[in-house]
Amino acid sequence: MARIVLLSDRSVAEVLPAAATLGHDVKTEPLTPAAGTHVHEMAPDVVLVDASIEPDRGLAAARTLRRGGVAASLALIVRESDLDRLPWIDVADEILLDGATAPEIRLRLDLLARRGAGSAEATVRLGPLSLNTESYRVVVSGKPLDLTFKEFELLRFLVQRPGRVFTRSSLLREVWGYDYYGGTRTVDVHVRRLRAKLGPEHETLIQTVRGVGYLAADPDA
Repeated sequence: MARIVLLSDRSVAEVLPAAATLGHDVKTEPLTPAAGTHVHEMAPDVVLVDASIEPDRGLAAARTLRRGGVAASLALIVRESDLDRLPWIDVADEILLDGATAPEIRLRLDLLARRGAGSAEATVRLGPLSLNTESYRVVVSGKPLDLTFKEFELLRFLVQRPGRVFTRSSLLREVWGYDYYGGTRTVDVHVRRLRAKLGPEHETLIQTVRGVGYLAADPDA
């Protein structure tokens, strides 16, 4: 039996009537900016976000959860007419259509559980960026990035420590190793390549602190 938190201003019976037949432990929390605090305290396996009535509000709540580092799998409940309207893939591990049948809900929850068992701790997120330390896969806003090994290692080091500033020398030491004799320009070159691959929309995920070094941060947080 999965522990599920539903973020919605409606009851489970109103949002997903068929879910009541599955026997899961479902707790409901209001769809508010403060919901993230309660979600962490409840330690659910899955968080369902009701985005079927107010899609933009549901997406915003899901983004808040992601930025807050929620460890649970995140599924958004949306209307079919809204599937192409908003960038659900930026935040969702799974999508459920409102009115989903019991077999569909069961299948999608099982898929989330299977994926989460092997990858929850291996996945690092920063805003629209998702980085898996086991598969070496990086996705930004649904688009996979083709990175070299050192580009990945540099990005991973920074993203795993959001908001912390590192000098070029410390990045050389931590990412390239104590026995690396290249100059600090190596770091600048790799940062420039990473930003180019992130693209103009997301290049600010890696920020420069003038006279000091670099940090990873979500500029929209």
